[in-house]
Amino acid sequence: MIFTGKKIDAALNEFSQTVKPVSLYKDAWKRLRKNKMALIGLVIVILYFAVSLFAPVLPFYPYERQEMRHIHLPPSPESAGIVMLRVRTAYFDRLMTREGRSEYTQAEQAELAAMRLEIETNPVHKRVYILGTDILGRDLLSRTIYGGRISLGIGVVGTFTALLMGILYGAIAGYAGGRLDNIMMRIVDIIYGLPYMMVVIVFMALFGGRNVYLLFIAIALVSWLTISRVVRGQIISLKNSEFIEAARSVGAGTPRIIMNHLLPNTLGIIIIYSSLSFPGFIMAESFLSFLGLGVSAPMSSWGSLIDEGVKGMELYPWLLIVPAVMMTVFLFAINFLGDGLRDAFDPQGKNKT
Repeated sequence: MIFTGKKIDAALNEFSQTVKPVSLYKDAWKRLRKNKMALIGLVIVILYFAVSLFAPVLPFYPYERQEMRHIHLPPSPESAGIVMLRVRTAYFDRLMTREGRSEYTQAEQAELAAMRLEIETNPVHKRVYILGTDILGRDLLSRTIYGGRISLGIGVVGTFTALLMGILYGAIAGYAGGRLDNIMMRIVDIIYGLPYMMVVIVFMALFGGRNVYLLFIAIALVSWLTISRVVRGQIISLKNSEFIEAARSVGAGTPRIIMNHLLPNTLGIIIIYSSLSFPGFIMAESFLSFLGLGVSAPMSSWGSLIDEGVKGMELYPWLLIVPAVMMTVFLFAINFLGDGLRDAFDPQGKNKT
């Protein structure tokens, strides 16, 4: 189906019956709804973005608040005081077994009694850490959600920048053609020849790193190259079509032809590229954070949380499992959604369903 920027009226078939036209997007949504995994992925992605967006007004503990008495508490639906007492009692039990004793020492009994009294009187021990705490007694659920805000923000910025720069650059090169197209594409080839991750690492190292805004800029530097090539190829295949010739014949200028006629007919491939490239930007940010070039404390991202979890995974496995599972679920969901969108916007897919 070709988009010409105008509303399509109902048509008549060979039996003189009114046939209501179906747009590309309605047809794609109809096929997407039949893909169960893509719909599940869509729901999960929306849920992640909703929780990340409204995290400041949701009842989460502040991600930077430290409570040194709650260090390394395991995940539990019970209050922190009860979990803290249980952990300490289990430690004394192991110590007692190792030393061959049958009862606690006076010092251990006094410490447990003092801990019970504090738990009853201090309201801070009423907190509940569903996913446990880290090395500084910070709520891991809150840190994972706020870390997701950074990681999802990187994905949004990277994808938006790639679309904004890549679509504009590729559309101009593809429509202009000739020498200008050749020069513009050679520039893309030169930048493409540079190792992407090395460019980002060098940029972060030169300008100090560990700054979320620098991280945004670094990810956006070369994120637009692939989509510029994709859009250029689509524009080249469409620019000599009949509906484009018709637009030229009525005096439409180059900007209008590109914006109103060519780009709307490339939106399908652009949407697919966006959904499939989004996980790549999150993985790039996570890799940088894992190397220590990401965001700085007390802020966190999924990558930095995984880095912290790896260091203590043998004794405190939840520090690694929680952010890793949160990140993995999101990446699977958005990949399922991307695959579903690719199938939904595939013109050959119409004959498959």
